Amino acid sequence: MFVKNTFFIILLTCISVQVKAQKTVTGPYGELFSVCTVASGLSDPWEITVGPDQYLWVTESRGYRVCRIHPLTSIKSVVLNLDSAKNFPRYDLLPEEQSGGKPWPQSGLMGMAIHPNFAKEHPYVYLAWLSSFAGADSTGKGCLEGNKGCFFKTTIARFSYNASTQRLEQPVIICDTIPGSNDHNGGRLLIAPVNNNYYLFYTVGDMGAGQYGNAGRSNHAQQTGSYEGKVLRFCTIPDNDTGRYDKWIPNDNPFNSTVQNAVWSYGHRNAQGICQAVIQGTNRIYAAEHGPFSDDEINLVEKGMNYGHPLVIGYNDNNYNQLAAGTTRDSSLPGKWHSTYPLINDEHANANTIGSIYRDPLLSLYPVSNDSLTKLFGVLQEPGKEMPDWPSEAPSSIEVYQSTAIPGWHNSLLVTTLKGGKLIRLLLSKNGDKIKGEPLHYFNAKVRYRDIAVSPDGNTIYLATDSSTVSSGPTQHSKAVPEQRGTIIAFKYIGQQQSTPPEQPQENDPGKVPAAINHSRDEQ
Repeated sequence: MFVKNTFFIILLTCISVQVKAQKTVTGPYGELFSVCTVASGLSDPWEITVGPDQYLWVTESRGYRVCRIHPLTSIKSVVLNLDSAKNFPRYDLLPEEQSGGKPWPQSGLMGMAIHPNFAKEHPYVYLAWLSSFAGADSTGKGCLEGNKGCFFKTTIARFSYNASTQRLEQPVIICDTIPGSNDHNGGRLLIAPVNNNYYLFYTVGDMGAGQYGNAGRSNHAQQTGSYEGKVLRFCTIPDNDTGRYDKWIPNDNPFNSTVQNAVWSYGHRNAQGICQAVIQGTNRIYAAEHGPFSDDEINLVEKGMNYGHPLVIGYNDNNYNQLAAGTTRDSSLPGKWHSTYPLINDEHANANTIGSIYRDPLLSLYPVSNDSLTKLFGVLQEPGKEMPDWPSEAPSSIEVYQSTAIPGWHNSLLVTTLKGGKLIRLLLSKNGDKIKGEPLHYFNAKVRYRDIAVSPDGNTIYLATDSSTVSSGPTQHSKAVPEQRGTIIAFKYIGQQQSTPPEQPQENDPGKVPAAINHSRDEQ
């Protein structure tokens, strides 16, 4: 069992710490929240979750550490240091003459999931991290010439928590062959039930293949034999298969016809958020996914389904006709848009070719017109032109709010953003298969919100912020100066400015563009 502290001492400490730091913010329906910084100085917190011990469990992306933080006292302890579990150093901290210009990858130590039976027979914590860089021992940048990519590998492993030492121990490798990149690694883990058994889901991006420094790297999001641009599913407990890694792959995965295959769904660009809830008796899995120049997506993830990337971007609405999911100014690269991304002749035709397994997103932010995108692509290809802005949010994580503690919030999707520095709330329909009304914005600040966790009582929303301003976009750095870097902020619901709960929104019109659009080019 966990080491227990005296509650009275903790409460007094919390009050003495928080009274000085608290302020109040108001939501669009008059929701009042007190605001308190729980932790600061973290090395790019990537994943934050409320553990069964009521501590906040946090992965530090650049620090390669897993921490437990008490949400009231802010006392922090390191339960695992994975710095030695990678073959490359902190390139971002080295001068270029020493690193050769090698890239620090987007992310590092990424997703974390705690087994639902953690407190009983399965004290397991699952982690995903970039473990090796193919160019680590080479001179120079260590990436392929001609913008053909920077190649990493990702490892997923299960650790056991030792309650006596309060450390994560006994790592068991689940998979260590997942492709990685300096861009679009996805990186979220989720444990969710399927047919009454718990499984481990993992989001993998498309490696940025087709854009920027990976513009000449082939994109495999549409190929089910590749682990790029996918949602993967693994066992949480190994089955009876004899293969070292096969025993971690469920035998009823949809693409197991020739070999054991972890792919659950495909055609994803870069899903950095995934969550699960049982709504009206049906298990639902939702993902938040980055769009290229518009059309960030909220998807309902289903077994064996194809979400279109890079053949359909956002809704199947033809707004990317004669365009692609990326473009560059490198005329040595193929095609009209100088990218390995295929030319999208017609989104409708592509969706029809994919057939009945194609799935549109529940919501696309923002479905910009074809004319606007065509003009944008023209500027993006013009040498010497300053990179323009485009409308998107860069969704970084997602959670389902199922409590009734905050009026009107029950069965809402909560999505954090990197660009706009906000939490977006999306109310789900009764069955959880649609989104009602317009997106609602909360907690706006000059920050890059990376992840979200909700307290068990539903009263407190915890948000983690990036330490770095580095993005994968053409500017590499955001122009905005973050107000808080590497922090965990608690927004505690304390009441309403109005006495009655807000009226529920109507069903969302998929063709309607939300009124509030954030114009920024920095991504991820």
